[in-house]
Amino acid sequence: MAEREYRPVVHEHDEFLARAMKRKGFAAAYAESADEYELVRELLAARARAGLTQEQVAECMGTTKSAVSRLESVGKHSPSVNTLKRYARAVGCEVEIRLVPASRPASASTPQSLRDCG
Repeated sequence: MAEREYRPVVHEHDEFLARAMKRKGFAAAYAESADEYELVRELLAARARAGLTQEQVAECMGTTKSAVSRLESVGKHSPSVNTLKRYARAVGCEVEIRLVPASRPASASTPQSLRDCG
């Protein structure tokens, strides 16, 4: 059987999101998972830039296509840093993790970390 050329499906995410935001309850649910959606967009963009299929990424990572599919979806699991590093290597990237100060104004008497603990 002849090998087929990889051609990603064009997806206009902003257009899709604008339509979805009109649905009742979607905006609140989306906001709760915003970080996960951002990570998935990064993963998909990196794989598209690399021109790889899920099968090719899985092979490079030493895992299955279904594991890559789960990684590239927003769901009930959070990938480990090690898994993200393996994915990044497979698509020719590196993982960068940063902690940035919260945008809320801080009270002078209580350290930010203590106020956020509840």
